Amino acid sequence: MGVPPVFVSRRWPFAGLAAVLLSLSSGLNAEADFQYRMPAIEPEAASEREDKPGWATERFAVAAANPLATDAGYQVLEAGGSAIDAAVAVQMVLTLVEPQSSGIGGGAFLMHHDGEDVVAYGGRETAPSGVDETLFLDEEGEPLDFTAAVASGLSVGVPGTVRMLERAHREHGRLPWAELFEPAIRLAEEGFAVGPRLHASLDGDELLRDDPLAGVYYYDEEGKALPVGHELKNPALGAILRVIAEEGSSGLHTGRIAEDLVFRVQNHPERSGSLSQEDLASYAAKTREPLCTAWRDYRVCGFPPPSSGHLTIMQILGMLERLPALESPLAEGRPSDAWLHRFLEASRLAFADRNQYIADPEFVDAPGGDWETLLAPDYLSLRAERIGERSLGSGGAEPGNPGALEIAWDIQPTQPEAGTSHISIVDEHGNALAMTTTIEQGFGSRIMADGGTGLPGGYLLNNELTDFSFSPEGENGKPIANRVEAGKRPRSSMSPTLVFDRDSNELVASLGSPGGAAIIHYTAKTLVAMLDWGLDAQQALELPHAVTLGGPVFLEEGGFPAATLDALEALGHEVSERELVSGLQAIQATEEGFFGGADPRREGVVMGK
Repeated sequence: MGVPPVFVSRRWPFAGLAAVLLSLSSGLNAEADFQYRMPAIEPEAASEREDKPGWATERFAVAAANPLATDAGYQVLEAGGSAIDAAVAVQMVLTLVEPQSSGIGGGAFLMHHDGEDVVAYGGRETAPSGVDETLFLDEEGEPLDFTAAVASGLSVGVPGTVRMLERAHREHGRLPWAELFEPAIRLAEEGFAVGPRLHASLDGDELLRDDPLAGVYYYDEEGKALPVGHELKNPALGAILRVIAEEGSSGLHTGRIAEDLVFRVQNHPERSGSLSQEDLASYAAKTREPLCTAWRDYRVCGFPPPSSGHLTIMQILGMLERLPALESPLAEGRPSDAWLHRFLEASRLAFADRNQYIADPEFVDAPGGDWETLLAPDYLSLRAERIGERSLGSGGAEPGNPGALEIAWDIQPTQPEAGTSHISIVDEHGNALAMTTTIEQGFGSRIMADGGTGLPGGYLLNNELTDFSFSPEGENGKPIANRVEAGKRPRSSMSPTLVFDRDSNELVASLGSPGGAAIIHYTAKTLVAMLDWGLDAQQALELPHAVTLGGPVFLEEGGFPAATLDALEALGHEVSERELVSGLQAIQATEEGFFGGADPRREGVVMGK
């Protein structure tokens, strides 16, 4: 698995790079206010599910998907940093220790509350300027095989996470930008122990082995994944982060690191992409008006399109709210059969609307000219009337008619979505955030970039463009709203959510999850469990999952008794069990401070003081 000469020829001269890094290293550590301490954190035991206690704090709290990332955020908050400061540190460490889920090569959505206002920061990837709606069609005009499209240069969108975090930090940061990179740089250069989840992800992925850089970095000569406990260093990523720490997002979007990124996309051996240096340099993070929706006694704030998360979640909750109250929504500590039926039917109806209407608002108009038409009380009442005693069944839920459209859109066929990580943080200065971050599939496009350093390791590039519809038209010949277009941001299911009391406007909770399209179900159920059923954050995250995208129903394997499957099948659902590995993080406000929960299905923790 040696590195082909074509890649070697693009690398920086090592002697020159060493001088640059020495200079940057000196600058980073000079008169630093924040001094990172290497934590003594061992990888968790190899377990598919681990009970978590929940964590009570008084002043601040940070929840992330890996203990090393959580600790980095904790140390930033302990040093007086803001929630945004902590998020920068957490994300950079996640790039290193959870490369299968997110990183500087991907995108993110960030909801931020400064004690008064809520702002939605968008770092969603964009389609390169050189693509059109035929991007994922073969010579005969048929959609490409999904897996082949993912592991290629075609799938790589212009990354936006670093630009987004930089913009948010300019407005809400308290510590210097460069200092926030110290945890990730130290861990990259001094090493960290490979945990069970990273090992399992590496072991189960056949495509990553084919990448000339990742294949020799994450696997031995026999192609075996690095074992749990292996001390892994990533000098290439350390070098790249030093440049970004010094130069800001320009260090990634311009110069040698950008040149290397573009080269790897445009020279993919199977299917090359068109992403250019101009695409990288011109990328702009977006500040959007959040969608805040009244529900029960709360104001639930989430991300607007191109995310479908908030609209679909609140459609589900809005329909459920309009149905007669159930005597027992919980049965033996699990969602009851009756509640599951309603939840799944509401999901079918909401996903039907999602698949027809929601896409990048700069390319697609909302029904009736306003996305709130999808949440209008009268419209949700009409949709809720479709929920009966028996299931609508696979394909039985049709889109509604929330408002007039200039273009008649067709329904997008279901495509796989996966990957992602979530971060929730509250600081002692009155700030709170929810940030969901992704490179899409596990290990993204399976393209690793080393920034041209010639050093081992690097970071992974996203495959976010496969979130677009592969087919530009539907079966009826009408265009699909979420089709590929140059400069467009693909529709997402990411659902970073902040909840407030409707009367006092005080923060109630921050939450979100990875999980592809199932993010919507995971987050919606958690909101109901915390705010309607009165469970604390940890109890809510431990509830078993139920998911449908409009077709079959999937129940979390081992989460429900056989009687539940039988009951749902008797109501007309097509039911099976499967592994549903969410990665929920949630922090709720309490009278004493905060209480945080971390998903027992992953290795995340909450830390605070």
